[in-house]
Amino acid sequence: MYWKDEGYLLSKNNFDENSIIIEVFTLDHGKCSGIVYGGNSRKNKKTYQVGNKILIHFNTKNVNRYGYFTNELILPISATFFDDKRRAICILSACTILKILLPERQLNKKIYSSFEIFLNKLSSDNWIKLYILWELSLIKELGFEINLPGISSNLPTSDYSTASNSQVDSIPKLLLKNQDTKFSNIEIIEALNFSKNLLLENFVLPNGIKLPYSRNILEKYFN
Repeated sequence: MYWKDEGYLLSKNNFDENSIIIEVFTLDHGKCSGIVYGGNSRKNKKTYQVGNKILIHFNTKNVNRYGYFTNELILPISATFFDDKRRAICILSACTILKILLPERQLNKKIYSSFEIFLNKLSSDNWIKLYILWELSLIKELGFEINLPGISSNLPTSDYSTASNSQVDSIPKLLLKNQDTKFSNIEIIEALNFSKNLLLENFVLPNGIKLPYSRNILEKYFN
C-alpha cells in the first residue's frame, strides 16, 4: 500500500543507529506511525523536528505492521521558535497531546485544521490564549461538549460558570476577555488549569495515561 499526504511531526524515537520511528498527524490519513531509514543523519535532522510540516510518502506491505516513510520538509515550524522556550514547549505540548489522545489512522480534518491554524498564529502576541482555545476545541472534537456562555456586559466576569462532570466551574477570566487584551500570569495559569482539568477528567485519567510532561513545563513558565 502506498499513499502521499501532508502532515505534522508529533514525535520521533530512535530505531537503530541511523533510523527513527516517527508519528505524524496527516490531513487525509489521521495519525500514523512508521520507520524512516536515515532519519538520524545530519542531513535529515532539521526535517525531523517535532511540529514541522512535512510531505509524507508512506509504503507498507502489511496494513497491520509498521510502514516506511520518506519525507520532504514543507515548513520548518520548530526552527522559528528555537530561541523562544515558551513557544517551543507549547509546540511540544500540543504535539504530545495529539500523540496520546488521537486514535491511530482515524481521519479528523477539523482537528487537523484547528491545529494548523494554531501553529500558523503562534507568532502572535496572544499565542497562549490561542493555545488554550485550541485545547478546548480539541476536547470538544474528541466528544466532550463545553458550553461557554455569551458575554454580557451586565455581569462581572466572576459570575460566569459552566457545568461539567456534575460540577460547576468558574470560567477563567482570560476566556472572557477581548482577544487583544493582555493577560496576567495568574489569569493564564487559571485558564491552563481549566483546560488541563477537562483533559484529565475526560480523557487522561479514564484511559490510564499521563498528561505530557511538556504540558506541566508550559504552566511553570507562567508561575
